[in-house]
Amino acid sequence: MVSAARQLVNWAGNVRYQARHVRQPTSIPALQSQVASARHVRALGTGHSFSPVADTTGDLIDLSGLPPVIDIDADRSAAKVSAGLRYGEIAARLHASGLALRNLASLPHISVAGAVATGTHGSGNSSGSLSTAVSGLDLVTADGDLVSVGRDADPARFDGMVIALGALGIVTALTLDTVPAFSVRQFVFQDIPLAQATEHFDEMAASGYSVSMFTDWRSRRLTQTWLKLAGDREPPPARWLGGRLADRQLHPVPGQPPANCTAQLGQPGPWHERLPHFRPEFTPSAGQELQSEFLVARQHAVSVLSELATMSAELAPVTQVSEIRTVASDDLWLSPSYQRDSAAFHFTWVPDDRAVLPVLRRVETVLAPFAARPHWGKIFARRPDTVAGLYPRMADFSRLARELDPRGKFANQMLEPYLALCLE
Repeated sequence: MVSAARQLVNWAGNVRYQARHVRQPTSIPALQSQVASARHVRALGTGHSFSPVADTTGDLIDLSGLPPVIDIDADRSAAKVSAGLRYGEIAARLHASGLALRNLASLPHISVAGAVATGTHGSGNSSGSLSTAVSGLDLVTADGDLVSVGRDADPARFDGMVIALGALGIVTALTLDTVPAFSVRQFVFQDIPLAQATEHFDEMAASGYSVSMFTDWRSRRLTQTWLKLAGDREPPPARWLGGRLADRQLHPVPGQPPANCTAQLGQPGPWHERLPHFRPEFTPSAGQELQSEFLVARQHAVSVLSELATMSAELAPVTQVSEIRTVASDDLWLSPSYQRDSAAFHFTWVPDDRAVLPVLRRVETVLAPFAARPHWGKIFARRPDTVAGLYPRMADFSRLARELDPRGKFANQMLEPYLALCLE
């Protein structure tokens, strides 16, 4: 199926795709043929990226028409899933088989391949990004060949092929590591003073399986702190670090309906119904926002939080909410958590790029001494050579991309300057 791509925009409406057509193949051979014949081509996921990482002047490939595959191998603690499936679609199937993914992002609405390709993550001191669960990939390369790569079969290149920003080919399936299914309870604290957060950051980050700290920069407080406790861990006290335990369901963004969020108040539930912040059957918001995120070494978290607090007068007018989480290190070449345990500082901005951009640039200036790496799927303004310099394996990745795609079929206007790829 082929349709015109005019007026096609991402979820937030801030990216207007330049593609001539959107193609929706219904089989792998059809996809191979479309890739082989295209001059420029990119995969289109669920459109939740705020950067133009998925854009192209050629053809966009919508993978949602391919046959859905969820092939669970309990003996190997693994599951092979179609690239276009959303996490919310595969999680219930895994749970029914007694399995789980180690972590999930805030939104279960995002596609597996898109989240993996951009280094999307959840939260937790011991949890890496969603990409760290990947042990195998099937992808269609520039000449239309379908190839399979694996962590064990191709160790020299595999760490460069997982978070690949779509630059190596169109991923059709991923094999994910699983763990035994587990239950989670979620508690929310309100109004922990920022001074307590800076003094006790490590304690707070270690207080749950997954921890998210929220602030709107309008007061020197964390407006909410979400603790997700796995298994039978003891519930928290009613008061903690100067904050109080919420007695009602809350949404992290003021004014948004809390019914859209996963169950709180300590109600136990399966991992996939608690680790995300939002329920898959609801649209979490109308997309009236912009987003940025920067990851720094976890040891700098308190310093970064303190520096950002001095910008509160600038941040508050253009910020709906900020979220602070931790992510474990990994060895994936383009991962924002590459070889360092990280703290992630996320900004949900108002949908006004003219007002947001000057503040975003100020944030990047403040974070520059901490070697902050931007999330590839969010908006950022740092120079391409500066961003590239934050990744020790960037040159290796560029060589790999040129090897697999010498004519730049999968390159686009975002990747070309950041990754030094060919764009003919």
